[in-house]
Amino acid sequence: MAQLGPAGLKRPAAATVGGEHLYERKSGAVTLLPMNGSGTAPAVPRPAYRRLSVEQRRSQLLAAALGLFAQHAPEDVSLDDVATAAQVSRPLVYRYFPGGKQQLYEAALRSAADILERCFAEPETGPLTQRLSRALDRYLAFVDEHDAGFSALLQGGSVVETSRTSAIVDEVRRAAADQILRHLGEPEPGLRLRMTVRMWITAVEGASLIWLDEGKRPPLDELRDWLVDHFVALLTATAARDPQTARVTRGALRMESSEGPVGDLARRILPVVSDATHLL
Repeated sequence: MAQLGPAGLKRPAAATVGGEHLYERKSGAVTLLPMNGSGTAPAVPRPAYRRLSVEQRRSQLLAAALGLFAQHAPEDVSLDDVATAAQVSRPLVYRYFPGGKQQLYEAALRSAADILERCFAEPETGPLTQRLSRALDRYLAFVDEHDAGFSALLQGGSVVETSRTSAIVDEVRRAAADQILRHLGEPEPGLRLRMTVRMWITAVEGASLIWLDEGKRPPLDELRDWLVDHFVALLTATAARDPQTARVTRGALRMESSEGPVGDLARRILPVVSDATHLL
């Protein structure tokens, strides 16, 4: 099993070159083993340097940075960490991102934002709840994979947070809201309908953060179904006050089946409200 060395880097439990063991690690101690016949340790081969195009190299650095920002708060990641993860030199990172970590973080954030925006891109076919479920599967999978970075991004307070990074995050929210409004089939959504969708997007973000804080419980499929229930309930509550939302909601419900999420939700709600007939 690999062990952690300085700066959290993993050290292999043993090193072998050309069949000759250089060292073993046992209980934290390093035991030197026999060298080659010349009495010197064989040279450890370094990974071959790959010549990449400018775009390929930039993509490689962004991928390495995004992986680090996914698991650590931005202020805990250095350019040396990115260089090590990408297996390149620190000056090379600066060559592509002369603005340093701030520029690299914003570029990685832009890359992550593009992924999140695509999460809500869904064909306009089938019941609305099925489309939402598929979009949420992709979104929550991203949250699960990029837990530390997602928390730092949405909770704010990071030393690398700027108006530009905040604008990128807000762009993701608006893109998600636009996608959902498109699926609702209303070309000119009014204030209440727009607010309903944006309120749900905020709820999804908040639920994702709480889910991470609660040790990633409940299971993702339960969280997804719960958030779909929230959307149906929120849309229905707004429909009771807004004619446009009521029209959109009736149209969406016509595409649902009794065996689908909305039918299941209705059956679970009825016993809860059955004793409230005195309110009618």
